Amino acid sequence: MSEKNREGKRTARERLAVEREKQKARDKRRRALIVGASVVCVLGLAAVIGVIAANAGKDDDESAGPVVAPSGAQGKDSLAIPVGKESAKSTLTIWEDFRCPACKAFELAYRDTIHELTRKGQLRTEYRLATIIDGNMGGSGSAKAANAAACAQDAGKFPAYHDVLYDNQPPEPDDAFADTGRLIELAGKVDGLDTPAFQECVKNGTHDSWVEKSNKAFTTGDFSGTPTVLLDGRNIYQDRSMTPAKLKQLVQDANK
Repeated sequence: MSEKNREGKRTARERLAVEREKQKARDKRRRALIVGASVVCVLGLAAVIGVIAANAGKDDDESAGPVVAPSGAQGKDSLAIPVGKESAKSTLTIWEDFRCPACKAFELAYRDTIHELTRKGQLRTEYRLATIIDGNMGGSGSAKAANAAACAQDAGKFPAYHDVLYDNQPPEPDDAFADTGRLIELAGKVDGLDTPAFQECVKNGTHDSWVEKSNKAFTTGDFSGTPTVLLDGRNIYQDRSMTPAKLKQLVQDANK
């Protein structure tokens, strides 16, 4: 083989190696960002119409019984479940649906950072629950899981149960969370949560009307889908440059 041919093959191998490294970097970036319309649980027009039709002629606060907010809920109409110290200088607002795959992707990518910042008193997180997958895919798993999470908040176990629900999220078309028995079974993964009081709350749908009201606040808000993640009012989920490391830096800078 001539020296020219050997040089050509070596150059081709080097180009291939460079392209492979670039592809690895792109893949890593995609995993870190967890951003894009292809993974966002979009609030479709049909879902909005369905919500309006379902609630036509009903009193907002009584369509599913009296509105019972979970213990410690705050904000307008007590729709936010707070985690962290009120003295934290940054507030992260997260609109989520427990059946939403994009919400799970966000949680798996960011929650360790969020938990760390919350433990340090640097970040206060407000969780707000939506049920758009029930409207888009059919079923009631989003609503029942949200009620169960509110029941966990009553027991002071919301953060842990919230994470368990995402760790055990069924495929989007599978309405497994509609089974209250499954929701109670998952409570067994959280120390001290699976109590008669929690079971009764889940089975009776104690917070169903609160969940309905929370979802209405989402559907009538200026949101395109779940998750919607706001850091001090800024939508960071739509920021393609956002990563867990950048979120951490922004919060730490605010706390200096």
